[in-house]
Order: sequence, then C-alpha cells, then structure tokens
Amino acid sequence: MIERIETDVRSSKIVKHNGVAYLNGQVAEGETIQEQVRICLEKVDALLEKAGSSRENMLRVTIWLADMDDFAGLNEVWNAWVPAGHAPARACGQAKLARPELKVEFIVDAAYA
Repeated sequence: MIERIETDVRSSKIVKHNGVAYLNGQVAEGETIQEQVRICLEKVDALLEKAGSSRENMLRVTIWLADMDDFAGLNEVWNAWVPAGHAPARACGQAKLARPELKVEFIVDAAYA
C-alpha cells in the first residue's frame, strides 16, 4: 500500500511505502547557509514526526547546494543535528535551485515503524 500525505496537484510532502517514508525536497529562505540549513532541518524534523519516523531512522539524504563554497557552513549545522551513531547515507552536490535566493535543498528517505 502507498500512503500519500499532504498531497496537492504537484507533489506529496510525504509518500510512505514498504516501511520507507520519502520526504519531498525541503528548502528555506534565510541570509546565510547556516540559517537556511537550520530551517530546512526543522522542516525535516516535522515531516519525519508526521511520517512516524525520526532522525535516528534516516536512511539516505541527498543535499543540493547552489554553491559548493557553502559546504563547510552546511556541515557546521548538519554535524550538530545528526544523532551520533545514526548518520544516514548522504550525497551532496551542486545544482541550480528553483529560486536564486535558495542556497540548499534536502531530500530525505527514512524508515518508519
């Protein structure tokens, strides 16, 4: 069974299937990469909770940066947020994001009970 949560014409915020919750991409506005990352991760926390999951159950995270020069700032916030011993598989690359003010986007897959 596939369960879709908060679905609109374009996407669902969460799609659950076979024990995995797939979150849609999370972006945020903010002046610095650290501010945008913090807001995105707050959104991820809320979606994980809504999906019946948590940071400890993340399987894979894909991170798109508008500029790889922001990699250190991303990791500064990320490293403090990820639970010790529960780091997911992670990929990070550079991409042109949907709007020029966006610096980062997170895509998360997590197990749920």
